[in-house]
Amino acid sequence: MAKLTLEIEKMSCGGCVRSVMKTLNALDGTRATEVHIGGAEAETNLPSQQVIDALTTAGYPTRVVAGA
Repeated sequence: MAKLTLEIEKMSCGGCVRSVMKTLNALDGTRATEVHIGGAEAETNLPSQQVIDALTTAGYPTRVVAGA
């Protein structure tokens, strides 16, 4: 599994953190390892663009700052 470090916009409360974690963990082959206001780390077998697309669709524009 590749490790991604993500910068996530519009994540400003505990509910947002839970929503992002739920979105990441719902992707087959992805596991959120750390989610905090403004960012996350995840292990994934998916292309990073799929992870970005899923979070953006959920309302959290995202970019990869480290990883594949």
